[in-house]
Amino acid sequence: MYYFILREEFIMYRISQIAGEYEKRKITAAEAAARVQDGDRISYGLGLSAPVDIDRALGARIQSLRGVEIVGSVLIKSEPYAVYTASTSNTQVRFASAHMNSMDRKMNKDGRCWFIPMLFNELPKYWDRIDKLIIQVHPMDRWGNFNLGPQAADLRGLLRAAKEVIVEVNNNMPKALGYETELNIAAVDYIVEGSHSPMAELKNKAATAEDEKIADFVLPLIENGSTIQLGIGGTPYAIGNKLAQSDVKDLSAHTEMLVDSYLDLYEAGKITGNKSRDRGKIVYAFAGGTKRLYDFIDDNQIVFNAPVDYTNNIHVIAGIDKFISINGCINLDLYGQVNSESAGFQHISGTGGQLDFAQGAYASEGGKSFLCLHSTRKKADGSLESLILPTLPQGSIVSTPRSAVHYVVTEYGIALLRGRSTWERAEALISIAHPDFREQLIGDAEKMGIWTKTSKLAL
Repeated sequence: MYYFILREEFIMYRISQIAGEYEKRKITAAEAAARVQDGDRISYGLGLSAPVDIDRALGARIQSLRGVEIVGSVLIKSEPYAVYTASTSNTQVRFASAHMNSMDRKMNKDGRCWFIPMLFNELPKYWDRIDKLIIQVHPMDRWGNFNLGPQAADLRGLLRAAKEVIVEVNNNMPKALGYETELNIAAVDYIVEGSHSPMAELKNKAATAEDEKIADFVLPLIENGSTIQLGIGGTPYAIGNKLAQSDVKDLSAHTEMLVDSYLDLYEAGKITGNKSRDRGKIVYAFAGGTKRLYDFIDDNQIVFNAPVDYTNNIHVIAGIDKFISINGCINLDLYGQVNSESAGFQHISGTGGQLDFAQGAYASEGGKSFLCLHSTRKKADGSLESLILPTLPQGSIVSTPRSAVHYVVTEYGIALLRGRSTWERAEALISIAHPDFREQLIGDAEKMGIWTKTSKLAL
C-alpha cells in the first residue's frame, strides 16, 4: 500500500489518536459545500469517485458563487451533477473533462463543459492547481486509512496538487486492493459521512449482429497465453463473451478499464494470470460495470488496482508477451487515420488509453492491436453512411495516427495495416467497407492518388 503525502511534514498518528482525529475533521455536506469559494477549481476525481451528497449541497448554493470550475474524468454517475442542474451559466460554474461521458456531452452541447486533451498514461502529471479535491471513499480502517475505491488511475496527481482534500465516506464503495489505493487520515482535511448511495452502474451494452461478426474475425487471432485489454461497448462485450465460450485458455488481464467481461472470463476459467508481468493479478486503472463487478473487486487480492501511468505505460504493456488490445472507434479514413472521440465538431469521448495500448500491444512479443467499428451508421433519414471514409470529416480528431494502427476490423473482415503502403492500406480498408460504398471509395482513392485501377482486386 502507498500513503499519499500531501504536506512536507507527514504526521503518523498513533492508533489511540485516530478516532479523535476523525472526529475533529467531521463536517456535514452543507459545511463542506460552504468551504467552496469564488474562483475555486474543484476536482471530483475519476470513475466512481464523484461525491453525491456534497455535490447536492454545492448545488444548493451555486447561485451565490462565481467562477467555480469542476473537473473530472470518465466519471460514472447515476444522476447529473446537481451543481449543473442548479446553475444557469458559466458565470457561476463551468466544467471540464479529460474523457467525456453522456452527461459531459450534454453540458458540452450547452456550452458548459470543455474537453481536456491528454494521453491517459500521462494524466497524473497534468494536474497543477486543484483548490479542492472532493471524492467518495471507502470507510476508514482502524489504522486511519481510507480506501480510494477502484480508481487509482490519476488520484496520486490530484492528491499532490490539491490544496484541500474533502472525502465523502460511502459504505458501498468497493475496497480496491493494489498500489496507491490508500489515503491516510493525516492527508485528509475534512470528512463527510454521506448517505451511502449505491454505486453508479454501467450496464452491459447488448451486442448487435455486427458486433458478433466482428468478434468472429478477431477470435481466431487470439492465442493461448494471451493477455487481454478490452474496452467497453457492444463489440468488446461480444468478443469477451465469445472468448469465455471458446477453447482459448491460459489468459491474463491487464487493462485500463475493468469491465464485467473480465469477470465472465474469470468465472469461465479462462483467466489464469500466467502472464510475464504481475503474475496472478488482474491489473486495471479504474473500474466501471455492474454491482456484480464491484462485489468481485471488493477486498479481492486477485484484482490489482494501479495508477494509469503504470497500466498504460507503453513499456509495461510491451513487456507482456502476446498482449492483445481491443478497442472501438467512430470512423477512419483511407490513410488509416482513426477517430475515436468526435463526430465532426461534436466531441463524444476522449483519446483515453487507445494510443497507449495500440503502441504497447504492437511492441509486445506476439502482441496485436485491434481497432473495431461497424462499417456504416444509420442517419436520421434512415439512409446508411459509411464509417470508412476517403478522409476524416472536418473537425474530426485523429486519436490513433495511421503509423500506430495494426489491425482494423468491421463486420465484413479484418485489415492488416501495419507495415503496408498507402496503396495497400486503402485497398485493405475498402475490402472491409460496406459493399454499397466500395466503388465510391475506389473512385475517391483514385482521386487522392493512393489507388489505381490497374491494381484493383476483386472486392
